[in-house]
Amino acid sequence: MRLSKYYMPTLREDPVDSETASHKLLVRGAFIRKQSSGIYTFLPLGKKVINKIEAIIRDEMEKYDSIEVQTSILQTREIWDKSGRWETFGPEMFKLQDRHDRQYCLGPTAEEAFTDLVKDELSSYKQLPVNLYQIVSKFRDEKRPRFGINRSRDFIMKDGYSFDADEKGLEESYQKMWDAYSEVFERLGLEIKIVEGDSGSMGGRKSHEFIALSETGEGVILYTDNSDYAATDEKARIKIDFEEKEEKDLELVETKDLKTIEEVSKYLGEDPKNFAKAVDLSVNGEPLLVFIPGDRELNLAKLVSYLEVPEHAIEMLDDENILKVSGAKAGFTGPMGLKDKDVRILVDESLTKNKNLVVGANKTDFHYKNANFGRDFEGEVVEDLITAKEGDMAYDGSGNLKAKRGIEVGNIFQLGTKYSDTIGAYFLDENGKQKPFVMGSYGIGVSRSVSAIVEQHHDDKGIIWPTSVAPFEVIITVVNTKKEDQVALAEKIYDELKNKRIDVLLDDRKERAGVKFNDRDLIGIPYRITVGKDASNNIVEYSTRSEMENENISAEDAISKIVESIKSDLTFK
Repeated sequence: MRLSKYYMPTLREDPVDSETASHKLLVRGAFIRKQSSGIYTFLPLGKKVINKIEAIIRDEMEKYDSIEVQTSILQTREIWDKSGRWETFGPEMFKLQDRHDRQYCLGPTAEEAFTDLVKDELSSYKQLPVNLYQIVSKFRDEKRPRFGINRSRDFIMKDGYSFDADEKGLEESYQKMWDAYSEVFERLGLEIKIVEGDSGSMGGRKSHEFIALSETGEGVILYTDNSDYAATDEKARIKIDFEEKEEKDLELVETKDLKTIEEVSKYLGEDPKNFAKAVDLSVNGEPLLVFIPGDRELNLAKLVSYLEVPEHAIEMLDDENILKVSGAKAGFTGPMGLKDKDVRILVDESLTKNKNLVVGANKTDFHYKNANFGRDFEGEVVEDLITAKEGDMAYDGSGNLKAKRGIEVGNIFQLGTKYSDTIGAYFLDENGKQKPFVMGSYGIGVSRSVSAIVEQHHDDKGIIWPTSVAPFEVIITVVNTKKEDQVALAEKIYDELKNKRIDVLLDDRKERAGVKFNDRDLIGIPYRITVGKDASNNIVEYSTRSEMENENISAEDAISKIVESIKSDLTFK
């Protein structure tokens, strides 16, 4: 491709709303353009990167017997009603209706669509397993779109679904996609950490996330150096040891005007970890009290998973309703002596193992000391409701947790029969008995991967694309297009590289050399040939974007080096 004929409107300044390196460089480098909040257009360079990522995904899916289809992004309300998610998915779903008042959504995900697709097509165990996937746009009405294409309203995603006869088959399908995704991300040049994830609104009992490590990532992962344990902060569990204590007598103490854990702990001389902190909530309009250790924070994702409700159904209880439920002002809620005797109470399991807790007395300006679960108060015990943090002991005892930030670029879920049961997708087993498909779900954020690659591969001059996804593999820069010898040699090299099926860009623009060099660094093409003052002697400058060290060699040697280097880069180890 000749750059004089190409659409590449690079910018000298960062976009005013950019927060991350990837957002800045993708806009400046003419890979994307913002259409409106959370909506982006891929320009020619960006589309070429997308195409190369998709080609790698398709290649790996074929290796692992996954078959490509394409469902409509327009999904009917009926299939979402069957799964029960039309009302529960939340405000992120774009909903619309046609001229006949039939209701639809722009697909935010496709579990319903794929389950509905196979339910009348796969009827026998002899047809299983089947693994189908698609690469299409998804739509979510993000409350706060940010970080460019990393969190947008319209994004490109590969989503796939496996259909098996039993749990053993699902485990095999799950492992296949684990392996396939590991290979995809290695070929994309991404440093990945695979961690336990939260299933959220997807459902299912088991999930893992593929996290591209990045300081600007929204997600936090926790791991130890001494084991393979790693999980998102939404999923990570910790081990808490408590010293042995004798139970003491319950004691009512005045804590006038002291509402916070910090204030009360300082006044009573008690460690915050020995408090049962109340989190006063409303779930679908009904009050719910959650008690966790005083030095910890409630993990909303774990609560959502336990309650099996959407996150938007959970709100903080206001002061008026706290008074109605507890009989006291906010800050004095406790697990015993509540005004509302029927209120639901959840107790984090760790509180049942600690003795002599400080709790609110449900009486304004008073707390209890030495409260003990089972003796003084009861509640619905939940295995884990607290947020893990760096420095905590990992649940498996393998060491203290370390934290890193990252971008979720892939996920895999074991869905089980959640969708096949509700949508009515069944097959006949070898005994002629009707059974629901056992399903898995597997996603890769294609456009998000673009952002993650740039976050991991850039410097202060611009992007440094891995060869596998670079928009072009080679760029030839003509220093002075008025010099016939420079133009002639550049054209010769250009034609030879094209004949060798190398993806090459010829910068033949009538621009100053400095402009061309700046653009070349910005867009990050891996291999570079500069044709300048030594063109009459068949000598060019050869360099790579990653090392940026110029070497004066013959045009033939430059071509040979590039062909061999690209061959090596694209050979999957």
